Amino acid sequence: MKISNRVTELLGVDYPVIQAPMGWIARAQLASAVSNAGAMGIIETSSGDLDAIRGEIRKMRELTDKPFGVNIALAYVRDPGIVQFVVDQGVKFVTTSAGDPSRYCADLKAAGLTVFHVVPTLAGALKAVAAGVDGLIVEGSEGGGFKNQRDVASMVLLPLVCSKVDVPVIGAGGFSDGATMAAAFAMGAEGIQMGTRMLSASESPVHDNWKKAIVEAQETDTVFLNRGGKGPALRALRTARSTRVEQQVPESIMSEFAGVQALYFGGDMEAAIALTGQVCGRIDAVRPVQDIIEETVRDFHATVARLAARYNRG
Repeated sequence: MKISNRVTELLGVDYPVIQAPMGWIARAQLASAVSNAGAMGIIETSSGDLDAIRGEIRKMRELTDKPFGVNIALAYVRDPGIVQFVVDQGVKFVTTSAGDPSRYCADLKAAGLTVFHVVPTLAGALKAVAAGVDGLIVEGSEGGGFKNQRDVASMVLLPLVCSKVDVPVIGAGGFSDGATMAAAFAMGAEGIQMGTRMLSASESPVHDNWKKAIVEAQETDTVFLNRGGKGPALRALRTARSTRVEQQVPESIMSEFAGVQALYFGGDMEAAIALTGQVCGRIDAVRPVQDIIEETVRDFHATVARLAARYNRG
């Protein structure tokens, strides 16, 4: 059932499935489960607590002997020594996001790391390739989290970028199972990234209230916030708070995250904004990471085989 392509070869994993680098959430508990399942677990640094991140990476090595990576969210870097910090941790794979890919790409690659950059537009993809990245994570606006204010869906963005670049591409935004993975590959990708699907997994450290809200959500139960306001746009679960923010755009969208810990780990769904993708409408249970990845890969192969049998009739 292993999948062999440029993504798995570059990352050293069995399956080209990447776990999104969700702030405060993408820590050892979740990322090690992803890596142990044969995919690529990612540790976040966007929370800015590098001492804690160092400890999480130490835990990763206790929990798994499989490859894992680290994300650098460029817009949220507080420590100018972030590149050396990542290099010192001995990881071999880095994703960069939320900023200019040329900022650290050369230094990371000079240290021997593989670098993929997250892009929300074709222009961003071409800029990243020019900066020398090894690959791209092409993220449509269906996905949860921080977004480009000029949103483009994966169905448009992914095949567009794949038609214009030669580096391997991972699709992000709306991917949660084997059928959507097959769709991503049909559009030119060689892997997928899962955010909301992993957010709702058994090993995710967030409070059960958030997981329950995802399982109960319909496909229309997210909202795209801060279109035209200061700072990034974002997609989140629709709650009383996010509906208010949609109708009355705050001077700073980041002020809405002051209570993030109370939401993420305390279960108060109105304490902050619950970043969640539209794919919440397709998630109907909290399941272990191993089951999610095994089923995704199994159904991917089954989908490809079914399509070939139906349409390749000579």
